Amino acid sequence: MPRSNVYQTISNRFPEMSKSQRKIATYILENTHSAPFLTVGKLAKMSDVSEATVVRFATFLGYSGYNELQQYMYDSAEKQLNTVERLQMSRDVYSEEEKGIYEVFEDDITNIRMTMENLKLKDFEKTASYLLEAENIYIVASRSAVSLASFLHYYLDIMFGNCELIQSNETAIERLYDLNKNDVVIGLSFARYTKATLDIVNHTKGKDVPIIAITDSLLSPITQLATISLVASSKMPSFLDSFVAPLSIINALVTYLGKQKPDQINNRLRELEQLWDDNDIFHQHRDHM
Repeated sequence: MPRSNVYQTISNRFPEMSKSQRKIATYILENTHSAPFLTVGKLAKMSDVSEATVVRFATFLGYSGYNELQQYMYDSAEKQLNTVERLQMSRDVYSEEEKGIYEVFEDDITNIRMTMENLKLKDFEKTASYLLEAENIYIVASRSAVSLASFLHYYLDIMFGNCELIQSNETAIERLYDLNKNDVVIGLSFARYTKATLDIVNHTKGKDVPIIAITDSLLSPITQLATISLVASSKMPSFLDSFVAPLSIINALVTYLGKQKPDQINNRLRELEQLWDDNDIFHQHRDHM
């Protein structure tokens, strides 16, 4: 399988390509920074070919489909692009007209669809099993991934009351001091893969605990540390990563967990609702006389 150098593979196979395939190859080789972030439809438009031709191009090169070809292009590009370069790329790819706004939505929809199609249900169910049986759940994330981690932490802690969010590498060792095989560690890491998250998760690897990775690729460095990896596509030709699909994975996981121990979770939620009411946490709509 041509995985070591995707661009070299495209270049080597160029003489064998049809006229349409050469259009795609030329665009990719001339736009190695932006091409990995393009959906099938957008790459087809940029290359002036059909979407079916793009898919056939990927299989012609020996990949299972466009998703695999895109992932290897993406893994190559993400090591080179910083946020400034990605911002400039977004200006090149997205139009400045109103249509450009809808293109962002379309890319998010594509990320969700790819994530759903590639989801391994056995890994998803095993992740849920680990969390349901855990004495303590530690969620590790840094920088932008903290937004996802905070959301996950909020709902897991409401349901189970045994969840802790770890962001800092400086205090992680103390907070993980009592970690044991009955606990679970969840690491969230997306390109460009923050070193602090990887260091913390790596520290827990020797403690014989299940490690769940929520990440953007089976090739990401955190998957090498994980017991199970849940992969969510986050590709977007912008200076930011799309977290819509990872959030969908989290939504699905929380919803699934909530159905597994309904009596226990319902009792806990009823007690929390009473606590919130007693402390006037939420705005109460009152009809005016």
